[in-house]
Amino acid sequence: MPSTPAFWAAGQSSPWPALLAPAAVLYGLGNRLNRALAHPQDCGLPVISVGNLVAGGAGKTPTTLALARLLDAAGRRPHLLTRGYGGSLAGPVQVDPTRHDAAAVGDEALLLAATAPTWVSRDRPAGARAAKAAGAGCVIADDAHQTWALARRLSLLVFDGSYGIGNGRLLPAGPLREPVAEGLARTDAVVVIGPATGPLPDFGRLPVFAADLQPDAEDAARLRGRRVLAFAGIGRPEKFFASLERLGAEIVQRQAFADHAPYAPDSVMRLAEAAQQQDALPVTTAKDHVRLPAEARAMIDCLRVELRFAAPDTVTDFFGQRLDHG
Repeated sequence: MPSTPAFWAAGQSSPWPALLAPAAVLYGLGNRLNRALAHPQDCGLPVISVGNLVAGGAGKTPTTLALARLLDAAGRRPHLLTRGYGGSLAGPVQVDPTRHDAAAVGDEALLLAATAPTWVSRDRPAGARAAKAAGAGCVIADDAHQTWALARRLSLLVFDGSYGIGNGRLLPAGPLREPVAEGLARTDAVVVIGPATGPLPDFGRLPVFAADLQPDAEDAARLRGRRVLAFAGIGRPEKFFASLERLGAEIVQRQAFADHAPYAPDSVMRLAEAAQQQDALPVTTAKDHVRLPAEARAMIDCLRVELRFAAPDTVTDFFGQRLDHG
């Protein structure tokens, strides 16, 4: 089952949000208590937090990667920091894709490490200090908007334009990690990915950077017109399926797994055999591909995507000014 329930989306008719409302109240109280008890630690470097207000795939990791490329091109020496969700290592440890796998550091850490020096640390301030000791000029903390212990220079919130804030309720009645007003009050800028067709909040005077997820050109050319068996274990697998259809692939079977789900060799073999029986190519996301058993990756194709800002120079200028002047 996918990790994002259908009733979290806006406009869904379901009794679950009302039934789960008492649990959402408790979740909100616990969240506020954790924040009140936290003592944000300054690592001695500018920290940029990239986060979101909803659980599930809003696009934080692609945004982190795109921002890292811009800041690296500007000579800012960014290091990336992640909790390493799904991995066994507590850190701080610098990710080495030649010796670490998803079981050790998590899938997102492996994707981040392909672009910039990346640290896994359950203790985010300790990870930021390790990055500083290793020569970082700044730290981009992935999925850190609700990480109360880490002091940051800038906070960036990411929204999927088509999903927005879903039904607008707190977990578990809805997808919100915290009330919208509280989350926006700690935000310096917003990224909206794709057309803004979903229920989005009023961003007021916050800078809003438009962006889009574009498929890798080589991957798109290879998959266009092909029959594919598509599978994904991400927050909203339907986004991956829609991307394949937009580039012209014919999906003959689609399979959704839980977010960050591990893949056993026999499960991957069954998917490959089902694809072969339907004269189709098995294909998954880059995030899923790094979780596949090493011996099975050659059997499975991959569609990579990259976030592209509509006005990258504006983004670079904004962060450059804030990093220089606080």
